[in-house]
Amino acid sequence: MFQILSSIHQPGASVHPVTPGSRRDTQRPTYQLINSSFPKKTLLLRYMSRRNKPLFKDIEITGMGAKAKAIGHAPDGRVIFTPYLAPGDIADIQVTKKRKAYYEGKIVNIHKYSDLRTEPVCDYFGTCGGCKLQHIQYESQLDFKQQEVENNLIRLGKLQLPDSIELIMGSPDIYNYRNKMEFSFSAKRWLTPEEINSKENIENIEGLGFHIAGMWDKVLDIKQCHLQTEPSNQIRNAVKEFALNNNISFFDPRHKTGLLRTLMIRNTSIGEWMVVLQVYRDDRKVVESILEHLKHNFPAITSLQYIINEKDNDSFYDQEVILYHGRDFIKEKWEGITYRISAKSFFQTNSTQALRMYQKVREFANIQKHETVYDLYTGTGSIALFIARDAKKVIGVEAVAEAIEDARKNARLNNIDNAEFTVGDMRQVFTKDFIDKYGKANVVITDPPRDGMHQKVVENLLFLAPERIVYISCNSATQARDLAMMKQDYEIVKMQPVDMFPHTHHVENIVLLHKKN
Repeated sequence: MFQILSSIHQPGASVHPVTPGSRRDTQRPTYQLINSSFPKKTLLLRYMSRRNKPLFKDIEITGMGAKAKAIGHAPDGRVIFTPYLAPGDIADIQVTKKRKAYYEGKIVNIHKYSDLRTEPVCDYFGTCGGCKLQHIQYESQLDFKQQEVENNLIRLGKLQLPDSIELIMGSPDIYNYRNKMEFSFSAKRWLTPEEINSKENIENIEGLGFHIAGMWDKVLDIKQCHLQTEPSNQIRNAVKEFALNNNISFFDPRHKTGLLRTLMIRNTSIGEWMVVLQVYRDDRKVVESILEHLKHNFPAITSLQYIINEKDNDSFYDQEVILYHGRDFIKEKWEGITYRISAKSFFQTNSTQALRMYQKVREFANIQKHETVYDLYTGTGSIALFIARDAKKVIGVEAVAEAIEDARKNARLNNIDNAEFTVGDMRQVFTKDFIDKYGKANVVITDPPRDGMHQKVVENLLFLAPERIVYISCNSATQARDLAMMKQDYEIVKMQPVDMFPHTHHVENIVLLHKKN
């Protein structure tokens, strides 16, 4: 067993816009570390020395690969994928997985730090499993994401990209940008190596935070997360403190005991807040004591709700959501359009950046007053309602009935009468009867999940043959696959990558397709 001692960075480093002399100066703000005199953080890592899993020394990191893993090359030429490194680092890497074409590894020691590095602001960086690019300057994160999108479309899809590609749209906020956070309770939280090795009795073994990657029953207790603005941390910490002080049990997923399961906190740009507490059994007196505590101490909360879920898993989309205080929804407003967001509603997680992305979608679509638009995978109708005023009519299609009901409520709320919403399996939607009922689409906007569009959906799109297609994707690899099936009939005219989730490997991409003559 080997153990690497850690040097934890000092908290308090902050990131502010600057304008260095880079090629992106006129495109968006860039960022640099304030108080950069802090020591570089060495990750606390433990690893087992195993047969046939070598230790490679002095490996230079040359690029970034998928899922925020840095790329180096072993002496035998195979690629090594390692998290928490940056291009320009030189490090010793312990192999953890050995495959025919590549290795996966962990950091043992860093001999030289890359100029692309910055100091992570989060105390849990390297342990939490989220925000894996915090150690890299935001400017460079954007460059990596742009390269990934272009490489996927060119290499995987064998696609011809337009001569002029839009630079990736960086997020105005690189911290505190999320409007939804979900935390898990645990009767036995994840313990640090220091705690395990100490001879002292460990008190307060309960945790409220995020699941450790690869450990379904372990939760990392979080005191401060930088992804959602306050009072998110204050609310979460208040719930935990109240529960501990009143001997309210935390859920143990392995033994199916305890009461408190999950805590969801949502907010909107107009200052409305929703808190949803999920519990394992019907103990309303205890649950309502927690919610009353929140109601008294956080009057800004617009909606207080709870869910009694006796299933083995935490998914609550088939469970009743019970209102304790306030409304059973919160409101978001974009360009005069009001959206109702319920506990089960899907809504883009980065509100500020989502608005900018929708504006870009509208620009790409260039919808005319006489045109009919189909909005596929419409969810709660956020895009359909956003572009409805520009079109003759918009037809939103979604497989989830509850989402369509939300979309219809939002249409009524905004007095939008030229948007219709229908429940249907996208693979079966574009029949002659459907087109006869709603009219042939001039423009199709499609925003599928990470798996992309089913082959039958692509075939239906080709049968429908709209003049323009705007394809929004959260996975450029599956987008490349789908576009490859359409390239005989459509050409890519414009492309705009969008960073919705700073410090993560996720990146959105918008593509405008025109039908070939």
